[in-house]
Amino acid sequence: MKTILVVDDKSSVRTLLQEYLREQGFRVVGAANGREAIYTARHELPDIILLDLMMPEMDGYEFLRQYRREKNTPVIIITAREEETDAVLGLELGADDYVVKPFRMRELVSRIRAVLRRIDGTSQPARVLRAGHILLDESTHSVKIADEPVHLTPMEFDLLLMLMSSSGRVFTREQIIDRLSQNGFAGLDRTLNVHIRNLRTKIESDPDHPEYIETVFGVGYRFRGLTEES
Repeated sequence: MKTILVVDDKSSVRTLLQEYLREQGFRVVGAANGREAIYTARHELPDIILLDLMMPEMDGYEFLRQYRREKNTPVIIITAREEETDAVLGLELGADDYVVKPFRMRELVSRIRAVLRRIDGTSQPARVLRAGHILLDESTHSVKIADEPVHLTPMEFDLLLMLMSSSGRVFTREQIIDRLSQNGFAGLDRTLNVHIRNLRTKIESDPDHPEYIETVFGVGYRFRGLTEES
């Protein structure tokens, strides 16, 4: 049974989500603020986190800053429509996606299940990809740069895997969005640039002059460099 951590300072929202998600077969735990969520996440080890941004004591932004140093658990931000632009900062801090209130419960559950299916992997054999100083191991969902571990969010990992798997190929923004949306990520049309920038910061020695992830202006992106597979 998969565990979901619901983080929201409004008890009515937590109760509503907990009751519905439990009916869908999930184990659900809750937290009223970021500080409580840090403690709960360390002890309950959730498979995915639903995170409100505006909370007392510790808001969602600070939670992400601290928690991303420990875990790469998928995080979906739950935000009000008037705060939608604030969700971009959450993505920069390591969240994977966001949904805007009010949302349909079925849509939320569908997105959660898609993310969990992606994390569980597929029947295809896992790959180990190497290019320059980058080593990506699909089986352990890990990346090393010059033999040093680099912590990527699930979105960033899938994005790097997609680009490295087809080194030299130019992917349009639409192709990237379509591919990653199949893996459970939504809202990418507005946030793809943020994820690309975050990924470059983590894998490039000079993100302003990237060696690996090249922008093809007016088209999209490609991975530059020979990729070896094993």
